[in-house]
Amino acid sequence: MRIIFGFLSGLVFGIGLVISGMSNPAKVINFLDIFGTWDPSLAFVMGGATLVTFIGYRIVLQRDHPILMTDFQLPLSTAVDKPLLMGAALFGIGWGIGGFCPGPAWTALPLMATGTLAFLPAMLIGFLIGQPIKNMMTK
Repeated sequence: MRIIFGFLSGLVFGIGLVISGMSNPAKVINFLDIFGTWDPSLAFVMGGATLVTFIGYRIVLQRDHPILMTDFQLPLSTAVDKPLLMGAALFGIGWGIGGFCPGPAWTALPLMATGTLAFLPAMLIGFLIGQPIKNMMTK
């Protein structure tokens, strides 16, 4: 049952990314280019997502446990530390350069655009080497 609901959740998320334009790197880069060809439309997408998430968490966290799990898996740390800031900076830089973040990159894969085909392998390599690099930096 968890697999079915996971698949359906991912499907709805992916469709939303395509409909909203988040899987179009040109639209994302134009949103980030506030001093050039700025396109504010993605702010409404993010605002809507923030509102739905805010309300959803308030409703769901009133329950003792999730419907398909035994407990909630929430982050325990509230610290704003160096790894968090470095990760956020790397994510933002990658988003600005490539026009993708991980979810929209996967939804753009069927288009087989050159940018997508370059971004996805680079992202996967980054995922693979990220933890070993973090471990080396914290020693």
